[in-house]
Amino acid sequence: MTLWCILDEPSLRPSMKKVVLMLEGTVVIADPLSRSVPSGVWMKVDVYSFGIMLLEILCRRKSVDYNLPEKEAILEEWAYHYFECGELGKLVKEGEVDKKQLERITKVTLWCILDEPALRPSMKKVVLMLEGTVDIPNPPSRSVPSGVWSKE
Repeated sequence: MTLWCILDEPSLRPSMKKVVLMLEGTVVIADPLSRSVPSGVWMKVDVYSFGIMLLEILCRRKSVDYNLPEKEAILEEWAYHYFECGELGKLVKEGEVDKKQLERITKVTLWCILDEPALRPSMKKVVLMLEGTVDIPNPPSRSVPSGVWSKE
């Protein structure tokens, strides 16, 4: 059984709604701007979903976990924060990590989950970025809701 619901998250992003798909106990975050999912899935929705999935794998955690402190509950906001602070090491579990690969994969995920679908890369471009055959510029800065991230 599939259940679609729209969650308002005014404290996190007042102007945005996220579409959450719950399928047999699994929560998957879909493109927040798409209102036609699942009947009319289009390419940029797939890019967004791929970016979230890749970020979940990279960080070894769910995209939404309200058991964590408020500023860590939404994975994409947490990842943007540490990317912009230059502290990518905080995104992964301790251990040996290739910093260049971590930066490349993080940039790819952040490009994939941009709020504006037109700015997201194609899946072909995503593959090229992951392979390291094209340069990956820093993704556009993302505004984080005030009060969520205080100076640490």
